[in-house]
Amino acid sequence: MSLGLIMNIATSGMNTAQSQLRVVSDNVTNINTPGYVRKIADQQSLTTQGMGTGVDIARVRLATDRFLQASTLSTSADAARETVRYELFDRIQSLFGDPGGDSSFFSGIDSVFAAFAASAEMPSSAAARQTAIWKSQSLFEQAADIAGQIQAVREDADGKIKSSVDSINGLLDQISKLNREITRATVTGADATGAQNAQAQLIDQLSSYMDIRLSPQNNGATEVRTGAGLLLVGNEPATLEYQRAGAISAQTNFGDIVVHEPSGSARSLTEGLVSGELKGLVQLRDIDAPQAAEQLAELTSKLADELNRAHNASSSVPAPSVMQGRNTGQTLETALNGFTGQTNIALLNPNGVVQNTATIVFNGASISINGMAATPATFVTVLNAQLPGVNASFASGALKLEASGGNGIAIADDSTTPSNKTGKGFSHYFGLNDLVSSTAPISYETGMTTASAHGFPAGQQLTFRFANADGVKIRDIEFTVPAGGSMSDLLTALNDPITGVARHGTFSLSSTGEMIFTGRGTPPAQLSVLNDRTAQSPSGVSMSQLFGLGGARGARTGVLSVRADIQSDPTKLALSQLNLGVPAGTPAISAADGSGARLLSQAGSVTTKFGTAGGVSGAMSTLSRFASDMAGSIGAKANLRESAASGASALYSTASARRDSFEGVNLEEELVLMTTFQQAFNASARLIQAASEMYDTLIGMVR
Repeated sequence: MSLGLIMNIATSGMNTAQSQLRVVSDNVTNINTPGYVRKIADQQSLTTQGMGTGVDIARVRLATDRFLQASTLSTSADAARETVRYELFDRIQSLFGDPGGDSSFFSGIDSVFAAFAASAEMPSSAAARQTAIWKSQSLFEQAADIAGQIQAVREDADGKIKSSVDSINGLLDQISKLNREITRATVTGADATGAQNAQAQLIDQLSSYMDIRLSPQNNGATEVRTGAGLLLVGNEPATLEYQRAGAISAQTNFGDIVVHEPSGSARSLTEGLVSGELKGLVQLRDIDAPQAAEQLAELTSKLADELNRAHNASSSVPAPSVMQGRNTGQTLETALNGFTGQTNIALLNPNGVVQNTATIVFNGASISINGMAATPATFVTVLNAQLPGVNASFASGALKLEASGGNGIAIADDSTTPSNKTGKGFSHYFGLNDLVSSTAPISYETGMTTASAHGFPAGQQLTFRFANADGVKIRDIEFTVPAGGSMSDLLTALNDPITGVARHGTFSLSSTGEMIFTGRGTPPAQLSVLNDRTAQSPSGVSMSQLFGLGGARGARTGVLSVRADIQSDPTKLALSQLNLGVPAGTPAISAADGSGARLLSQAGSVTTKFGTAGGVSGAMSTLSRFASDMAGSIGAKANLRESAASGASALYSTASARRDSFEGVNLEEELVLMTTFQQAFNASARLIQAASEMYDTLIGMVR
């Protein structure tokens, strides 16, 4: 071996040891730097024609493990999804208050029934009446406020989605720029670890927004894709696009998050998105919050309906001179068809003494009033003839009764065979003496049959949107009302496989006249209404309002209030009941009678059918039971979200700790390496010294 070769070997050893010491120095310097990944200098032997000629640094790389990195990225996305979902759902839970507290929404329901029970004991007490009215109105106002706050949570989630999209675009751009820097360093043999370290931190941030997977490239760059395979970073970055909805209601339809891949193709990001903050925000906005709003709407609507049931079976003292019914969304003929049983309408003087009565017997499409035959088409004419002093009329979908001569009107069903249609009596069905008024239909059991006229003019249109379980749009369908005017014609057109919705689900009519959509697929397609341009004649009610399609069900909470005239005049509160069995000349209603108030106080214990709401199937229950179940459901969901967030965070912490233990800097290990490379440097230096001395000796021998 020549002295020159010995010098080269020693010099390479010194340079290599020096490079190793620089790497160790960088590691020790950054021991407390968050996100720093320790460097490793891979050392290699140099050979020439099978003979060792020294050592060299092949490359300086980061101490990464792709399996630990993938585990950390996955658990980071899960933790971010569950955390944001819990934080926002906890806000929704807090809106209802502590179920066991006196000021919670659910305790407010009990206080309403208690107030009416107090009125039953003191029916003549103006203070008791006013308290019952005030508590009822306060409860509906509180419900409307909660419903508004739930939509505010959805609006916040939507705003966070927009902010997240903007942040993601910034991260993708930076990751792409670092890819180019890393590629240049790799090609030229320079140290790329600084750029790789910075890129790794950016990728960690990106993983909190969505589930991603990484593919290392031969040129040192990292290809980033979503969990579903959409390309986010290749040679160039992708761009995410999202337009936030602005003001949000229960009927708002949201746009999709679109990924414009580097190739130029545009695809939905939401489809296939499994985890990350974006997924949590979308789930809260499109699933959790709407379900809570729908449950609240179902509860408040049934509360209003049961209070109205009791109030329609009762009368104020003196009896009202005008009974203005609610908009049924139907023609009078359609509304009257299907009634059975018997009801009585009485004309009372200011003292409550009966002046005239009309006994109405229903038998499907056959009607008799005081024994006089009538049909749904002639009902108003015959009633006016058989009940002098009362004028009945029907306009804009609502029935109205007016008494003349300072008299009043009271209605009472027959005790043996009460009038009935879809479980409602005559007065209740038409809302002639409602306590709680509404500006839109709140009950979707219309009583219609397939033979009923739907009342929507041919050619009117509405747009359905179908989405999958993740809220990703499948398709929008523009539906046109057919020429046929029956419900059978409407259902046939709706379920048409070409112009209707048959590819995504089926519309059907229940025995109570409720239109039900059943989605196809597993999980089934979800229906919403994008645009409704229909108006039923003569009521003016839209198809989505009449049948509760799309977000109409969740919007009901905000349309309820105690009747304005009752709020201003508590004497109009119906706390008595019409008694047609009293002797002639004796008042049939009395201010001392609290039987109507007892009906109102017992409304919470009446078993009624609740519709499907918030992912919970419809079932028979009482208001009190449903309220209790809802309180438990909201609390259970909040606890579930909290547990999921805690569990996901714990898994992320564990994965991060394992990754940090592998990637992080261990001071003791670095000190050992420092000592080793210092000794290697010294050994190489001594070899140079020995070679130098040998060279000097040879020179001296030559001389």
